[in-house]
Amino acid sequence: MSTIPTEFANATAHTKANIYFDGRVMSHTLIEAQGVRKTLGLIQPGTYHFGTDAPEHMEIVAGACTVVLDGETKETNYNAGQVFDLPGNSGFNITSTDGVCEYICTFL
Repeated sequence: MSTIPTEFANATAHTKANIYFDGRVMSHTLIEAQGVRKTLGLIQPGTYHFGTDAPEHMEIVAGACTVVLDGETKETNYNAGQVFDLPGNSGFNITSTDGVCEYICTFL
């Protein structure tokens, strides 16, 4: 398990939401003082496919999800407090089945 931050000092928050899948997945962008871009988001129950340009580091803040990387069949479950990495120039399915899944995504 990792220590997931509960606040971000000296960060700029973008107030315009990133809205996907008819509002079933939403996030807001933060830019940390060092220039690191993050999104803080919510995933409603369902399965959604996302593509990645850059590698991403995902931290599950609350709830749970299942992830399947493009080209793979293995499902991996993640719960609050767990983290996983996604390769750049790829894609993945993410499923939230038991309530809302909350996450922090760091773009590497």
